[in-house]
Amino acid sequence: MRGQRGPLRDPSERVSRRAIVLWLIEALIGFVLLVGGAVMVAGWIGPDWKIVPGWLSGNVWILPVAAGAVMLPFVIIEPLWRYAVHRWELSGDVVYARSGWLSREWVFVPVSRIQTVDKAQGWFERALGLATVEIRTASHAGSSTIKGLDYEVAARLAEELARRAQELRDDAT
Repeated sequence: MRGQRGPLRDPSERVSRRAIVLWLIEALIGFVLLVGGAVMVAGWIGPDWKIVPGWLSGNVWILPVAAGAVMLPFVIIEPLWRYAVHRWELSGDVVYARSGWLSREWVFVPVSRIQTVDKAQGWFERALGLATVEIRTASHAGSSTIKGLDYEVAARLAEELARRAQELRDDAT
């Protein structure tokens, strides 16, 4: 990349620490659904199934235990890892955000390209006093989001982005 002098610096702002709880709740829901599905499959497997090895049809309890044992470390690590990675910054005329946990995404949104800014809250976000800022542009990439913000921070950010985008549009006319 032309003009780049080193690795990208981290955006300056962290998401709320309560986002860890949000991501933990989401991970636990996935964990319960996965282990619950494994319990249902284990109950469905019977000794008459020829496609299942004999040792498994006699010990079907292994399936949900194995699923739980494999997934539990992810349930614990994922929220902490996401908190360490998720950051954002509004500087000058660009919104810069980094997110992800298995893969990373760096997003740079020029304020001049912003068409709409919204804040959203799901059930768990509302209960935890968190919100998501959704930034929509005219680009092919669509929208960008910053999740896990304190509600007040999200409201201020959305208002500031809308104000700056309007000022840039007014200056261009």
